Amino acid sequence: MVKVKRVIYLVLFLMITFGMGVSVFFTIHDSKTADYVVETNAFFAPFEFYENRQIVGVDIDIVNRVAEKMNKNIQVKNVEFDVIIDNVEAGKIADAGAAGLTITPAREEKVNFTVPYYNSVQYVIFNKDMPPSLRDDHVVWEALADSRLGSQIGSTGYIFVEDEIENGVLSGTGTTIKGIDSHQLAADAIDAHIIDYAIADELAAKFIIEKNPELSALPLYYSGPTREEDYPVEEAYAIAVNKDRTELLEAFNEVLGEMLVKDEAGVSEIDKLVLKYMGLVDE
Repeated sequence: MVKVKRVIYLVLFLMITFGMGVSVFFTIHDSKTADYVVETNAFFAPFEFYENRQIVGVDIDIVNRVAEKMNKNIQVKNVEFDVIIDNVEAGKIADAGAAGLTITPAREEKVNFTVPYYNSVQYVIFNKDMPPSLRDDHVVWEALADSRLGSQIGSTGYIFVEDEIENGVLSGTGTTIKGIDSHQLAADAIDAHIIDYAIADELAAKFIIEKNPELSALPLYYSGPTREEDYPVEEAYAIAVNKDRTELLEAFNEVLGEMLVKDEAGVSEIDKLVLKYMGLVDE
């Protein structure tokens, strides 16, 4: 099954590479007319991914809840990840973006973000037979020097790596970065010896290695003054909303406020959805 999935991912990669991209749509409510369009990239489990030919995941559940609260028809459209922010900023074909988007200053100039709903750490995915140099239970940037790295185009992992190569500890070390269309395809590129290591968000990395037993992953850290003071490369996810869609932004924030309330065990509805779509709890 793993091999079959890998072939499918590689076929999709070749289709995208040679200009034969497939446009896929999923409508939350059965209607040809949408009040709002939310763009996503459905290759980022557990937040959005295909299951039985439908897009499901944490972000899709959030969008569903907003549609119910507003009594509006919201259409989810699958697009390439790196066009989402610009499309939401323009507001002509997309009103919002839900794709495990990280809040960054550059993106905040273009769109409004909801309250953060999940914090994530960047991970390094590697073949178990060729691990990078480890520092206890994590990998520091310096261990990736003179390596071929890959990450999803437009993702914060890609941005982080690019910045380290241009201005950080990887500058002048011979390290390269290859932009790939999804985290899974980046992991497949390790097996194909196209790259040495892939950089991906924590849950995406864990989801991938669960289905690929030859791979492993560890968190990526910045080096501190001492080993004990190393600290992770972290980010916060939020929904991106066009700056003129104030009603939609308010609805997202209201729904997220409800879903982030923790129960007596300290677990929120968002936490439970993450576990559900990771396949770690029964529905």
